[in-house]
Amino acid sequence: MPKNKGKGGKNRRRGKNENEEKRELIFKEDGQEYAQVLRMLGNGRLEAQCIDGIKRMCHIRGKMRKKVWVNAGDIVLVGLREYQDAKADVILKYMADEARSLKQYGELPEHIRVNDTDAMMEGEENENAEYFDFDDLAEI
Repeated sequence: MPKNKGKGGKNRRRGKNENEEKRELIFKEDGQEYAQVLRMLGNGRLEAQCIDGIKRMCHIRGKMRKKVWVNAGDIVLVGLREYQDAKADVILKYMADEARSLKQYGELPEHIRVNDTDAMMEGEENENAEYFDFDDLAEI
């Protein structure tokens, strides 16, 4: 098996955390839409609820796939496909502060919860959610 010729290992290919400076806010253009990630499906795919009301299957593009960590509940910018309305490609993931500023500019609707890890829209209920009151458990 050939050795690496001194170019470095996995970390070199992935890149280091050099993007600590603030990046400018990127707004959507024609053929793009804001979306909130509903669930991760694996193989670089996810299901997202777009702001226009359509639930789409999205593909994380190659450069983002291993470098940017996308979770359920994140706000992303997706590129729409012309002939496949139910599919899209993830272009950019917004950080929480960027998503809050998008909400202030009026780009995102008010009912979207930005810093929530639970990616449920209003009106949906999670039947698996269990809530504990720790004061009750202390008495047992």
